[in-house]
Amino acid sequence: MSRTVCIALFLTSAAAAQTTGAAGDLTRLKSQLERAERILKDWPNLARYAEENAKLAPPKPGENRVVFMGDSITDAWGRKYGKFFPGKPYVNRGISGQTTPQMLIRFRPDVIALKPKAVVILAGTNDIAGNTGPMTLEQIQGNLMSMVELAKANGIRVVLASLLPVCDYIKPQTERRPPEKIRALNAWMKEYARKNKLVYLDYHSAMVDDKQMFKRELTYDGLHPNEAGYDLMLPLAEKAVAAALKK
Repeated sequence: MSRTVCIALFLTSAAAAQTTGAAGDLTRLKSQLERAERILKDWPNLARYAEENAKLAPPKPGENRVVFMGDSITDAWGRKYGKFFPGKPYVNRGISGQTTPQMLIRFRPDVIALKPKAVVILAGTNDIAGNTGPMTLEQIQGNLMSMVELAKANGIRVVLASLLPVCDYIKPQTERRPPEKIRALNAWMKEYARKNKLVYLDYHSAMVDDKQMFKRELTYDGLHPNEAGYDLMLPLAEKAVAAALKK
């Protein structure tokens, strides 16, 4: 969608909102236009961490820097809910709403250039939801493999994290993210990690209930973890990172 089309759609919708006196709708439309323009200018959102990356000093000798690459579940860790590994030289490079093709584009500046010992990749749920267009499981797998190959080519150990479960207990989530697709991608990741001597980080098994849904007490919306959810994830991630650093 071009900038001209975005503006035309905005003006048409804005006129309708003003006609009906819907001030809230107009504010929301402005926000949507601004977001659309940002995506058009910088689809992978390379600008998000550009300044922080430039200021981040190289790892000190013996420092086990770890980068966490992901979407909103990573982005919110320590910023909205939970504690992000206090005292550890870990770097959060999550961006809300992102899919694997966007992460693949920013993998070099947001991971490789930071010279970590390991990377934790948590990605794929937004691909299943179609955030940047329809994606097959094979396409998601291909992007994950490309990130792994880039990491290994640069001497970075890899932790592949499972997708978290979803549930409809709070609001509808399973229609856009069918649990069977989540389980299928997780099964592929587990086997791929085994074959390629990577570490597989299984959040899903620890966070799913007997109905194969996200445990109600671990999420605030059926998609993202709450404080208790991140508290559960932290030691699992620590254990996986420790295993990766030994490889």
